Amino acid sequence: MATETHGAEEGGLVFHPMDQFIVEPFFGGTDVAWYTVTNATVWSFLAVLATFLLLVLGSSKRSVIPSRMQSVAELAYGFVYKMVEDICGKEGVKYFPYIMTLFMFIVCANFLGLLPASFTPTAHFAVTVVLAMAVFLTVTILGFVKNGAAFLGLFWVASAPLALRPVLAVIELISYFVRPVSHSIRLAGNVMAGHAVIKVFAGFAALTVVSPFAILGITAMYGLEVLVSFIQAYVFTILTCVYLKDALHPSH
Repeated sequence: MATETHGAEEGGLVFHPMDQFIVEPFFGGTDVAWYTVTNATVWSFLAVLATFLLLVLGSSKRSVIPSRMQSVAELAYGFVYKMVEDICGKEGVKYFPYIMTLFMFIVCANFLGLLPASFTPTAHFAVTVVLAMAVFLTVTILGFVKNGAAFLGLFWVASAPLALRPVLAVIELISYFVRPVSHSIRLAGNVMAGHAVIKVFAGFAALTVVSPFAILGITAMYGLEVLVSFIQAYVFTILTCVYLKDALHPSH
């Protein structure tokens, strides 16, 4: 969530809820080049660091009576492991580290974005598209490596009437290539929308007449965003597992 921009203009309140998503140099300035350390870079790094601290340092001193950090790490590990095992089967467990990394990065980035004056990398399509394309290319390459030409059976609906199979094959092919688009837009769109609504309520909080209602709105939306931050990481991860299952078992 970003620095608020308020100003009076002809007696009214001016605020810009989308300003919080502007990528800016972290150490000042206006120009952004490929080597510039930006707010997006810093908060992405912090999400990676939070993942490392939780999973590596949190479990480095394992004990029968776990610490709070160890408990959270074990809960996250068990949650994602069961998801992968239930959806992909035993064969999919070998890809658990990749899926666990995706889940933890997204959930940490989402939660860090709820801190005051922070920045949410997962609200940017540039980030979510990279994550979605990584999943798409991984499962596609894996599908052909594991199954060869039989992977194309994913698009041939053998249970349908013969006359409909070519039409369904085209539809399945289109839907397959739309996956990274829907995968990325779902995550970024939901995170961006929630943060923008909170910013709108924050703008109205400066008006004395409606400030109590605006504060109630901020509180309610913030609580909802805490839930959405986890749910969107879960949805992204479970869809990754579904796509991985298709790559491992294209005929199912």
